[in-house]
Amino acid sequence: MTAHDTAIAATNPVLSGIAPFLVGVVIVAVLIAAVWLGIRVRNRESAPPRPEEQPRPPASGPVREASESREPDEVPRGDTRLTPHESPGFGNVGGKRGGDQRRRRWSGGSSGGFGSGGHGSKP
Repeated sequence: MTAHDTAIAATNPVLSGIAPFLVGVVIVAVLIAAVWLGIRVRNRESAPPRPEEQPRPPASGPVREASESREPDEVPRGDTRLTPHESPGFGNVGGKRGGDQRRRRWSGGSSGGFGSGGHGSKP
């Protein structure tokens, strides 16, 4: 606070005490109104589901992830390039189950990672 600010605060009691108090009262009133409004909104919401209303797992047990090899469908050949809305399935082309369902493995003697520190040659 500068000397000029001190002189104004000393001569005018509104600037030195009443105005900051009123600003604080307004802030507190706004916060109380916000809490009151939040309580009203929450009371209008539906109640959380009871334990008997909660979803239950199937009787056969938990559902497991399906893992299978897929082969892509062929893209139809034509004179012009196909846009997504012209392709079968509207761009969401599926696939069919692959014939070989064995899991692919890396070749022996390599880690499969580029720059992994190996010498890169097969034994």
